[in-house]
Amino acid sequence: MMKRRNFIQLSSILSFVGLAPVVSATAAGVSESNTNLPTGAKDRMYWVKLLDKMASPILSSMSKGELKKNMPMDYSPAWDSRNKEVAYMEAIGRLIVGLAPFVSLPDDDTEEGRIRLKMRSQIHASLSNAVDPESPDYLYWGSPKVSQPLVDAAFLAQALLLAPAALWEPLSSQTKERFITEFTKLRAIKPPNNNWVLFAAIIETFLLYVDASFDAARIDTGIDKIIGWYVGDGWYSDGVKFHFDHYNGFVIQPMLVTVLRVNVAKGRRTQAELDIAYKRMQRYASFQERFISPEGTFPVFGRSSTYRVGAFWPLAMLALENNLPAGVLPSQVRPALTAVLKRVFINETFNSNGLLTLGFVGANQSNIADYYSNTGSMYLASFAFMPLGLPANHEFWTAAPTSWTQKRAWNGEVFPKDYAVDY
Repeated sequence: MMKRRNFIQLSSILSFVGLAPVVSATAAGVSESNTNLPTGAKDRMYWVKLLDKMASPILSSMSKGELKKNMPMDYSPAWDSRNKEVAYMEAIGRLIVGLAPFVSLPDDDTEEGRIRLKMRSQIHASLSNAVDPESPDYLYWGSPKVSQPLVDAAFLAQALLLAPAALWEPLSSQTKERFITEFTKLRAIKPPNNNWVLFAAIIETFLLYVDASFDAARIDTGIDKIIGWYVGDGWYSDGVKFHFDHYNGFVIQPMLVTVLRVNVAKGRRTQAELDIAYKRMQRYASFQERFISPEGTFPVFGRSSTYRVGAFWPLAMLALENNLPAGVLPSQVRPALTAVLKRVFINETFNSNGLLTLGFVGANQSNIADYYSNTGSMYLASFAFMPLGLPANHEFWTAAPTSWTQKRAWNGEVFPKDYAVDY
């Protein structure tokens, strides 16, 4: 039974806040909080401080129009010939997707609340600079020959759809019109026949959501192609041929659901399509929970491994929506994801400027950076932090920790059997 599956209901529940400096680095990435706190409260503060550590170098600069001035970029050793300016849109676009649920929570006078307030305020200023031609941080919006901005404008659209009340509505009318203009220009970029069709679809879906002129064909082509690429048991192929990588997590599952939610709400697509896409995402997320080893590691395979914990976007999104797969409890997902965060985000995962490195764990893995990878690309990792959009008194944060599936299996405890599904 799906709870709160309607997209508009979800966005009205989320109401972000934001802000305050944080975090002293330790071997685990950030300092541990008051050890007298309950486990869930300690976990939450660890997540908050880690997210702030990740976000601060980006937001503190771009909110002042100084991101391009202050953010040194590393590029893959295999970097192709695309315009290097795309990296800045990647940094802000990807980062704020993961921040959106957190900054949608109400303001309060706590350390966490001050962090939220800061983040939200900085996001507003950053978004204004992103589309202001007079700002030093006016983003590079691409051309028919430089297509990467289609990807990261799509992540900007995803963030705005996740938290319209917190991120879109407070913007000035001029900034809103500028976003609509820039998004509309992206129609000049034709997406390749893979997950990119969703990037075109979600940008047009955002325009639909704000009652601007939209291209229905780009929406419907994206939806229809992805649905047509379903291969079974919760997995979609990325194009005609199946790719065994984490792109079902990085993009396909959550973005398809977001696109369908808005289009169903607008009367353009059917509830049945949304229902089946949601069930498939739940099935995929059940695999994600089983990916996490007793030690807090997960299998690294396929391209874009440098996006790290961004692969867990479907599991994180379902936790946020109180709709985890059957048999998967918040009390096991929180400690499992916390264990993963602590394995991935060690001190060396950040460089001397506080930015994420081009690797997976530590600083010596730039060889795995794909030809399109740069420092900005790494901030897709923020997607795993979506449960921070749940209030601190939610079961996800208050329940006593229980063992996740692999921990139970390898400890010789009872754990659930698994079978393929036929939807």
